[in-house]
Amino acid sequence: MLEQYLPFVALIIFGNIENLVLSSQGVVAGVNPLKLAIASILCVSMWLIIGTFGTQLLINYVDFIDFLGGLAIFILGAQAMITSIRGE
Repeated sequence: MLEQYLPFVALIIFGNIENLVLSSQGVVAGVNPLKLAIASILCVSMWLIIGTFGTQLLINYVDFIDFLGGLAIFILGAQAMITSIRGE
C-alpha cells in the first residue's frame, strides 16, 4: 500500500516542515494558539483526505505535482523567512 506514496515522500516531508514554519510564524505574530491549532489540524486532515484519494487519481502526474508542490513550499518558506527577518 505504501508503494503508491513513495513518489511523494519528498513533498510530504517538506510539506510538514513548511507547516511547522507557518505555525511558528503564526505563534510569533501573536495568533491565538487554540485557533491556530484547530486551523492547522483541519488543514492537515483536509490534505490527508485529498492526498489519499488524489494519489490514486493523479499518480501519472507525480513529477509535475512534485515540482509544483516543491515550488509552493519554497515560495511560502521564503515568504515566512523574509517576514520574520523584517520583524513584521
